[in-house]
Amino acid sequence: MNELDEHNSIIKSRIESQLKEIELKNENLGEFINLWNILQPGTLIHRVEANQVKDDSIYTVVKLNSYAPEKEEDRFRVLDTYINLNNEHYHISIETNVEEVDETLLAIAIVTFIFFGLLIVGFILLNKSISKNIWKPFNNTLEKLKQFDINKNQNLQFDTTEIEEFKELNKELTELIERSNQSFNSQKTFIENASHELQTPLAVLKSKIELLSQSAGLNESISSKIDAINNPLSRVIRINKNLLLLAKIENKQFSENVEVCIGELVDDNIILLQDYIEAKEISIQLVKKEDINIQCNKLLSEILLNNLFINAINNTDNKQFIQVELDKNKLTISNSGKQALLTDKLYQRFVNVDNESTNTGLGLSIIKEICNRYHWTITYEFKNSMHSFSILF
Repeated sequence: MNELDEHNSIIKSRIESQLKEIELKNENLGEFINLWNILQPGTLIHRVEANQVKDDSIYTVVKLNSYAPEKEEDRFRVLDTYINLNNEHYHISIETNVEEVDETLLAIAIVTFIFFGLLIVGFILLNKSISKNIWKPFNNTLEKLKQFDINKNQNLQFDTTEIEEFKELNKELTELIERSNQSFNSQKTFIENASHELQTPLAVLKSKIELLSQSAGLNESISSKIDAINNPLSRVIRINKNLLLLAKIENKQFSENVEVCIGELVDDNIILLQDYIEAKEISIQLVKKEDINIQCNKLLSEILLNNLFINAINNTDNKQFIQVELDKNKLTISNSGKQALLTDKLYQRFVNVDNESTNTGLGLSIIKEICNRYHWTITYEFKNSMHSFSILF
């Protein structure tokens, strides 16, 4: 209300000043005031006697607004004041519509709010755009690191950037990846060379021990000692053979692809491992909903199926069963079990994932490498006391 009172006071001062400036005579001044009252409905001027002059008063009144479209009642802020012109006293009543002022203030407030809202949104969008451009080199680097696979022997080429921090980061990452590739390749080469060089002496040692075990005149004590040597030697030979196979898979030395029928490989493996299966009195439940034909190296596919079956047989108790299911492009081999395998170490080398196995710990690693070689998906699940390995071709 203070603003309205001040507004009315300013109007009063302007009216008084203008009326004094024109210096009209009383008869002309009366005509001018009548015209003024017609043209300026917000103010009303009329002459009063000296004894009618009072102090200025300010108040609010509610009355019909004749200029409103619906002839509604509005609030008005009124200033009643008095001025002296040509030694005559005049009463001035100045009215200002409070509702119109409130609506104006509301409109100004809304416009201001919208303006600041747009300004804030603009700043946010501008900040996001600037941040996106600034962090774009970092995000590109991060995306390439996510796609990096050391098994593929990749040398990453990062995008050039003018930001010194990201430039230095890309440089250090490039050097780190080069050193990692060199170290990884050196390890693979060492394993391959060592496995290859060990093949001949291990084979010779194996044959010598077998000949020694067949010698005449061996007593029971010496025979047991020979067996004690032969068992770990056989294990070393298997480890060496599997390490050499892993090195060849990683180096992509199996490149010839042919069409392979998975159903036929399943049948062949069951026949091949029949003695082993019968020794543990395991039953095979084979379900072929739909056969699977794939393009791959036949030897690798045979190794894959053989390792899956051996893993299932090793982890199945005597007189239990193994389920084999072929459905569209998925092969699932399940066997009964007591507890789940250690999933976080499932495909790590030289790790026995069931805490009881005596195998080399390379079978599942070989399976995983073959799947990676052809971008197949292998999954493991333990449900209803059943271990299930599934390969999605």
